[in-house]
Amino acid sequence: MSDRKIDDETGVETTGHSWDGIEELNNPLPRWWLWTLYLTIIWGIGYTIAYPAWPMISSATSGTMGWSTRANVAQDIADHDAKNADLVTNLLAADMETLPQDEALNRYAVARGGAVFRAQCSQCHGSGAAGAVGYPNLLDNDWLWGGSMENIMLTVAHGVRNDTDEDARWSEMPAFGELLEAEEIEAVVEYVISLSHPENAGPLAQTGAELFADNCTACHGETGLGDAEMGAPNLADEIWLYGGDRATLTATITNSRFGVMPAWGQRLRDEDVRAVTAYVHALGGGE
Repeated sequence: MSDRKIDDETGVETTGHSWDGIEELNNPLPRWWLWTLYLTIIWGIGYTIAYPAWPMISSATSGTMGWSTRANVAQDIADHDAKNADLVTNLLAADMETLPQDEALNRYAVARGGAVFRAQCSQCHGSGAAGAVGYPNLLDNDWLWGGSMENIMLTVAHGVRNDTDEDARWSEMPAFGELLEAEEIEAVVEYVISLSHPENAGPLAQTGAELFADNCTACHGETGLGDAEMGAPNLADEIWLYGGDRATLTATITNSRFGVMPAWGQRLRDEDVRAVTAYVHALGGGE
């Protein structure tokens, strides 16, 4: 005797499930749907055999077709390098100071340098190279280490105050909080502000001028215009790396600053160092 239960209304067998008197019909799946499912299973098995698929301990199955996205990218890069080989050779041999005179080569260098900058430099200097607090604005004409092509390339290649490149740009400002009293630092701050705002040159600023002459001129110069050879900033142009308000200047003089830039010559190819140099110089702030 069959245990199957047939629904009286539809004549279709039920599954035996019932919810509040409502029973579930055991309708078969459509044939076209089942065949589609079977075909996708077969296709999936074939795909995992033909292409890289299954992760192993240290690698993955390579597939019978030997296809690899990484190999494709590597080939694309090799093809690109081959097409630009002559330009790269010329860029490596070029005098950076006269590079802008070679329109075609300079256009290639700036385009390539822009890509390098966006990938490697924009995290600190910003996508538009306008910098941020503690990170130099590369659009203005205020350069701690000089803004000529040659100086920019040296800075990019060797970096600033890092411990990985013996030719890194190096300067270190003393923490004058250990050398001067708080009142003396306050006077120096007033004098530094007066360099770009002479209207603020009151008695305190005059006292600060004497302290500045005794403690700061060796690096910043007698008039506070700085020295690119030493990486000492110009204090009279109202361009500030960390800020020029009284509180920030007090913190800078008291505690000093010590920003570090990587030596990109250790991470980038020579042609990329030259290209990003050309790009930065072309932004408008290069000397």
